[in-house]
Amino acid sequence: MRILVACGGTSGHINPALAIAGELRRRHPDAEFLFIGTPNNLEADLVPRAGYAMKTLCVSGLRRKMSFAALRHNIKSVSRFLSAKKQVRRILKEFQPDVVLGTGGYVSAPVLSEAARMKFRTVIHEQNAYPGVTTKMLAPKVDRVLLSFPLARPVKCDEKKCTVIGNPVKEEFLRITKEEAREQLGIAPDAAYILSYGGSLGARKINDAFVDLARIAAKDKAMILCHGAARDYAYVSELLQDLNAPNIQVHEYIYDMPLRMAAADVVIARSGAMTLTELAVLGKPSILIPSPNVTENHQFFNAKTYSDVGAAILMEETELSGNNLYAALCDLVFDKGRMSDMERAVRTLAHPSATSRICDEIEKLISG
Repeated sequence: MRILVACGGTSGHINPALAIAGELRRRHPDAEFLFIGTPNNLEADLVPRAGYAMKTLCVSGLRRKMSFAALRHNIKSVSRFLSAKKQVRRILKEFQPDVVLGTGGYVSAPVLSEAARMKFRTVIHEQNAYPGVTTKMLAPKVDRVLLSFPLARPVKCDEKKCTVIGNPVKEEFLRITKEEAREQLGIAPDAAYILSYGGSLGARKINDAFVDLARIAAKDKAMILCHGAARDYAYVSELLQDLNAPNIQVHEYIYDMPLRMAAADVVIARSGAMTLTELAVLGKPSILIPSPNVTENHQFFNAKTYSDVGAAILMEETELSGNNLYAALCDLVFDKGRMSDMERAVRTLAHPSATSRICDEIEKLISG
């Protein structure tokens, strides 16, 4: 079995691809894998680190702003797309994959487009509730469209080839209970433990709101706050250096995320697809702050999917402040009935067997 995988840009596109490849490799130890990504993004590090071969393409997305700079960029992007398709054609002829899988990012567009044109079996996995440009373009061409949520806006393709199947999630999120996590971290069973972060690169507005939240929480000591500040770590630490509060914990990166999230009562985070997947499988109430700086505002639609069923509080950046976060947390943490309702609601959105089901679909397509 030979599997070609296209992914790139952010961990939200790369980690699902690695999870799927890992399960297929477990099922088929002799399978051959080849990834296609870009040379300067996260996949250039993560894919080889996971033990997979990778070829790179120089591609870029389109800008929607009406300006001369955007026009020049878009002309270059179209030129790169056409050049990439020629490279993909050569790779496909040499590798002869049994299936071509795309999990998003600009690189998926030329790979799956050319693979479909050359009659290779093709699958695309969409992580978000609002389909990206790549999924919208490829959905009519590929053999299978695997979705993580019911789409906020439909794509143009035969509904029979679309399946809501969920997002692949790392096994570590499925292995530990809240009680076990708290014991490992030394957190009392009845403590109110809040986890917050703004994504792998951080978010200045979330970090600023956390600073104000921390000053409030340091006074009443009713909650333990654990925050990942990412690239703003020095900035946040300096602002809070006068705070002598053991219940306030600030980290540059949270490397033991499965453990911390399992221990948490409430999670404050962006609403990227993988974060939502992890919240669902762990049954965590959350306050979701969508990034307004993403394509077609898709994080808002992700968060709305959760808030609409009572699984999360949606707080847009225009509402974000330390006072508002503290008020929302008090309303949640100290209302056990509401917490239980939110835990039940978020678990209804979980797809813990998503990785296995995706691999089942790929195997069916190959044997089809």
